[in-house]
Amino acid sequence: MADHYPPATEDYPTTERSRVRRSPRRGSHARAEVHAILDASPLCHVGYVIDGAPYVTPTLQWREGEYVYWHGSAASRFLRAAEDMPVCVTCSIMDGYVLGRSAFNHSVNYRSAMVFGTARLVDDVEEKADALRRLIEDLFPGRWDSLRPMTGQEAKATSVLRMKIDEATAKVRNGPPGDIDEADYPVWAGVLPIRSQLAPAQAAPGMPDGIALPQSLSDLIGSGRIR
Repeated sequence: MADHYPPATEDYPTTERSRVRRSPRRGSHARAEVHAILDASPLCHVGYVIDGAPYVTPTLQWREGEYVYWHGSAASRFLRAAEDMPVCVTCSIMDGYVLGRSAFNHSVNYRSAMVFGTARLVDDVEEKADALRRLIEDLFPGRWDSLRPMTGQEAKATSVLRMKIDEATAKVRNGPPGDIDEADYPVWAGVLPIRSQLAPAQAAPGMPDGIALPQSLSDLIGSGRIR
């Protein structure tokens, strides 16, 4: 698209809105770190204010360069209201429970990214269809061309929004409990890792005989990755 352009710097600007105040050593404005978290977390939460009240809605997101996309029902009042509105898109991943020697020192290992910008409706029919194709291909490479083509009514019933990332912050905790000075206290302490991965596929009811799981999906499950 014409307004897609390379970033001017390796970091997003640090502003009063995006500056990490609590445990700033865990924060980063590096584009590479923000993008890595967005790319690893399809599920996001979009926050905005409608008629003076705050709302946060979950949806799937995908990133292309400096843009984040998400979609939903065209009938959604949240998506209709979000057009041309400042929004915050947040992705977070839990990597483990951190068990300290006191309740105070219990924590979690995590990766999170908050990105800020203005939501824009993708209203061109071909551009919207292409954005949805990229969503499917991002999650399941090679699947789009095997699907029944999207109907005009389906396209009309689906809204796609995109947001150029103006500001962004990543925050990460990764490590053992922070109570090494209490190492002699007689209680187990450490990390319980959390792993998210695809499980064996479950075929839809009523599927005709002879339709096997595509090799690409079998490979995806075997890889253990979600995205």
